[in-house]
Amino acid sequence: MQPIVLMNAVGLTPRLLEHAPRLKALAATGWVADMPEVLPAVTCTAQASVLTGTLPNVHGVVANGWLFHSTNEVRFWQQCNRLMQAEPVYETARNRAAARNRPFKSAKLFWWFNQGAAVDISVTPKPHYGVDGNKAFGISGAPTKLVEGLERALGAFPFPAFWGPMAGKKSTEWIARAAASVVRTERPDLSLVYLPHLDYEPQRTGPSGTNMAQHVKELDDACAPLLDAANEIGAQVWVVSEYGHCDVSQPIYLNRALRTAGLLEVRDGPFGEQLDLYASRAFAVADHQLAHVYVRNPDDLARACGLLAAIPGVAKVYAGEEREQIGLNHNRSGELVVLSEPHAWFAYPFWLNDARAPDYARAVAIHNKPGFDPCELFFDPDLWFPKLHTARRLIQKKLGFRTIFDVVPLDARIVRGSHGLAAASSRDRPILIGHGPNPGSTVPMTDVKQLLLNALGLGE
Repeated sequence: MQPIVLMNAVGLTPRLLEHAPRLKALAATGWVADMPEVLPAVTCTAQASVLTGTLPNVHGVVANGWLFHSTNEVRFWQQCNRLMQAEPVYETARNRAAARNRPFKSAKLFWWFNQGAAVDISVTPKPHYGVDGNKAFGISGAPTKLVEGLERALGAFPFPAFWGPMAGKKSTEWIARAAASVVRTERPDLSLVYLPHLDYEPQRTGPSGTNMAQHVKELDDACAPLLDAANEIGAQVWVVSEYGHCDVSQPIYLNRALRTAGLLEVRDGPFGEQLDLYASRAFAVADHQLAHVYVRNPDDLARACGLLAAIPGVAKVYAGEEREQIGLNHNRSGELVVLSEPHAWFAYPFWLNDARAPDYARAVAIHNKPGFDPCELFFDPDLWFPKLHTARRLIQKKLGFRTIFDVVPLDARIVRGSHGLAAASSRDRPILIGHGPNPGSTVPMTDVKQLLLNALGLGE
């Protein structure tokens, strides 16, 4: 069995490949295809589709976050592997190898749904949380000694470079070096490696507002140690992506429209207004260019649908069984699924006055917000010296004061890039680079699992 290293180069497209000389040379040894996006074209949904070979109406990952009906909570960026309701490739491969009395070792490095995954090696970002609300950056995984050894050898994982206003190439460089170490020392049969570098600037400024050639070259450079390690152990390197980015110019505030119409309720308090999910008759969970709108009473469906469909920038509202048309007829989906026009995207805010915004709104707080917030990629431009402001907050925290790192802007117009819809051109779709029999110039994302199993000699 020839080992495979599957790199997830988020944001890489056929159009951008020419700026990545190492990956372009890799593609020349095999084949290149584009992959039509799954809907929504967001991280968790795309990864679940690649891993399980199924669409969201089967695997259940309907966005990066959704309403958990059992607790009536909106949760984003959950890591539990069991949230995928279909079998991922590493579990299928392990079971088939065992049935054939063959050894099989897998590694999952920074891909989502990492915790509890049926892999031999797992490394994922996971802060430590104290009872007093403090948070310390860290990574988690298994075997514990391997994870600890990576940080001793490479230094602490640069968490601020993974997400937030300082997100950039350092996190991808660290992950690639860590993956190279795992590939060399552990020699997994299948290694999954998540490289997020192209997910930052294209969201901040839009792909037309930044030097994409430079960022792609930085990704390509970061891949060098991993490509070298794969070559040393004789592994094939495959590359997959999740989506390409597009320019946007219009944030859409669905929750504010629902609140003005009397369908969404808030609870005011000492930490600002909070979304009241129990009192609300309808609310939107926004995720880039798609939103799930949960409507408690069927009698409100027609009104909510008409209200949202009339908002400028909204392209389409799918209600009930209509969601089957886009592969999102699942009980985790909202009763309504809303898509934006290509130039627009959905912002989560529900407050009408910034003075009453919840305290988490101005912080990097991905697990607190009831929607995805790309404003977290920015320092608030109204702060004169944002890094000095952050340093002062850090000192206050160390002195024991309740501290909020309030550096995130509230004006969503600052965001100029997004994703979530199907690309207008096949050259701007996610990319797939592989080896062996050529499956054609266009490959469904749901075919990747079987292609990998076949390449591992573990097909049906």
